[in-house]
Amino acid sequence: MVTNCMSVFKEIKMMQRTSKHLKREFTVNVTSSIEDLVGVLLKEAHTDLEKVRAIWMWVCHHIEYDVMGYENTAKALTNPTDVLRSRKSICAGYAGLFERMCSIAGIECLKLSGYAKGYGYKPGQRFSGNSDHAWNAVRLERSWHLLDSTWGAGHCNDKCTKFTFEYKEYYFLTHPALFIGNHFPEEEKWQLLKPPVSLRQYEASVSLGAQFYNAGLLSAHPETVAIQTEDGKATILIESHSPALFMFDLNGTKRSGLMTLENNGMKLEVYPETTGSHTLNLSAKPYSSKGNYYVVLSYLIECKSVDRNIKFPKDLDNPVGPSWLTEKKGLSQPSHVDPIIHTRNGCCAVSFTLHKDLTSMALLNSDDVTVTEDVRRRHVFKTQRENRVEFNIQLPQAGTYVLQIYAKNKSDHGSYDYVCNYLLCCTNPAVRWPVFPLVYTSWAEGYELVKPLAGVLPANRSVHFKLRAPGVTAIYVDDNGRSPLTLCDNGYWEGTCSTTGCQTLTLFAKENLTYNYSGILQYKVEA
Repeated sequence: MVTNCMSVFKEIKMMQRTSKHLKREFTVNVTSSIEDLVGVLLKEAHTDLEKVRAIWMWVCHHIEYDVMGYENTAKALTNPTDVLRSRKSICAGYAGLFERMCSIAGIECLKLSGYAKGYGYKPGQRFSGNSDHAWNAVRLERSWHLLDSTWGAGHCNDKCTKFTFEYKEYYFLTHPALFIGNHFPEEEKWQLLKPPVSLRQYEASVSLGAQFYNAGLLSAHPETVAIQTEDGKATILIESHSPALFMFDLNGTKRSGLMTLENNGMKLEVYPETTGSHTLNLSAKPYSSKGNYYVVLSYLIECKSVDRNIKFPKDLDNPVGPSWLTEKKGLSQPSHVDPIIHTRNGCCAVSFTLHKDLTSMALLNSDDVTVTEDVRRRHVFKTQRENRVEFNIQLPQAGTYVLQIYAKNKSDHGSYDYVCNYLLCCTNPAVRWPVFPLVYTSWAEGYELVKPLAGVLPANRSVHFKLRAPGVTAIYVDDNGRSPLTLCDNGYWEGTCSTTGCQTLTLFAKENLTYNYSGILQYKVEA
C-alpha cells in the first residue's frame, strides 16, 4: 500500500509551496451568498489551481467543526448556504460547501463518501454499514486530486466536545498513496490507485496521516496495524529523514517498553505485562520543534505470552542508551552503545568524551533497592581525565537499575540537564558491593582514585592508597594520626596506613605550601 515515501514527501513539500501569494482569503468575510463569496475570493486567482487553493484556504480557516452535530447528525447543518451562514458544520457540510464553491468557480469537483480512520477510530477496527466521512476530489489539468477540508481545518479533543482550528496543509491535494492510509471511498475508482486497495487491506494497514509526515517521518514497520508478540515482545521501527523525538504509551502507561533513537529514526521494543489486546500509541515531533508531541500512529498488540524476565524500573526514561541526542547535548564516543548493560559481577564502567565546557554526574536508581539517594549516589564514582569522563558502578545487590546521566555548562549555577540513561541488569544473588568512598567538593575533575575503591574498609588492616591528584603538593591520611602519601614518578600518590582503632579514614590534600589542607575522600571502617 505504501509507495516510495521519500519521493512522496518531496511532492508534498512542493504542493505546500504552491500559490504562497494567495493570502487575502484569510480576511474575506462575505455571508450574503456563496456566489458573492467566491467572486471576492477569486479576484486575484488566475489558474484553476489558484482558485482551488483560495477556496480551500477559506473553508479551512472559517468553518468550525460542529461537535454537537457530530453527536446528532440529524440536527447538523450541511446545506452549503446554511453552512456559510452558520460557519459551522460536520464533514458532509465541509465537503458540500467546497463542492458548491468549486462549481461556481468553474472547477470540476465531486463530494466523496467512505470510511475514515479519524476521531473514534480504534486500531484493528472493522468497517461496515453506512459511510462515516466525506471529502472531495477536484479535477486539475485533466487529472483528479484528493483533499479533505474537514481535517485540514483542525481537530477535536479526545471526547469530541471542543474543536480547535489547526490548519493542516497535508490534506490539500494529498498523494493518493498517502490518502488511502486513512480514507477509503465507497467507489473503488476514487482511490486513484492502480491496483486499488481492498477494504480488508485498508482495515489491516497502519494509519499514517498529517502528524506522521509533518514530524519528518517516512515509514513505519510493521505496516499492519495488528501485531503479534514473539516471546512476549513486539518491535516497531520508524524511519525518518531528519532527527525526531518520540514518546509512547501502552494502554496509557509509558512503561513496558524500551525505545532507542537511531540516526534515521527509532526502534521500540514493547513488552506487555499481561496477555490479551493492548493499544500502543506513538507520539513524535521534529527535534527542531519547540512545540508539542502529537500521536503519529497507533497499533493493536496481541500478546499470547508475557516475558517475566523483563522488568522496567519506574525511573527508566525513554529513549534509552546513547544516540545522536546524547551527542547534541555534549557527550560523544560512548563506551557502551547498547542501551542494556548486563553485569555478572555487579560492576561496570561507562565513559564518554565530554564537551570542554560541560561537567557531568550520574545517579543510580532501582525499584529493587530501598536506600537513600545519598547512598545510591555513592554506588557511582566519577573519574575525569582531560575530556574523557568515566562512571564506575558497583551495585549494592542483584536487580535491575537505571543509570541516569546528567550534564550542564560549568558556568551554569543551575541544575543539571538530563542527557541519557542505561538499563543495568544483574542476576547474580551473590553480588553485595559496598559504596564508594565519600567524595568532598574539593575532589576536583582530573583526580583519579585507583585504590581502595570500597568506601568501607576492614578493621585492623593495613590499607594501601593510590590516587592521582594533579596540582596537589601534599596528601596525608588521617588515621588517628597523619600518614603521608608520596608522589611517585608515575604521577600517582601512594602510601599505606592502618585501620586499627579507627572509625573513619579521611584523606586531606593541599594545592601549595600556603593553602590549608582540605578533605577530598572519606572511608568508613568496619566495627
